[in-house]
Amino acid sequence: MRCPYCSHDETQVAETRESDEGDVVRRRRRCLKCDKRFTTYERAEMAFPSVVKKSGARVDFEVSIEQIDAAIERIQDKLIGTGLREVPSTRVGELVMRELKRLDKVAYVRFASVYRSFEDVDEFSRLIKDI
Repeated sequence: MRCPYCSHDETQVAETRESDEGDVVRRRRRCLKCDKRFTTYERAEMAFPSVVKKSGARVDFEVSIEQIDAAIERIQDKLIGTGLREVPSTRVGELVMRELKRLDKVAYVRFASVYRSFEDVDEFSRLIKDI
């Protein structure tokens, strides 16, 4: 596992815990170069089904587990980087919207429309024009 701080590829597992449900393993790691600690999560990779288009064409699901994991990791890094012990849910929501905008524009619009509780069509239109 590569260190997220210095990119050194030798780390040591300091602690391993399984989630209560047993579907995720949490590992605390220590970089052997910079000595910083970080957490990784291990879960089974699920294969998404193919998407059948209206034309009948079959394509792979476009958002990979790696992209989702990377988005979650970026959100976690930003939250940890604040140094705060508590963060408002609005900050988490904004970070989620930013990641959704990068991954899937339609998912972003759907999330934003619920998250921001649009009152009228003009607000919704402005959001779409911003994309």
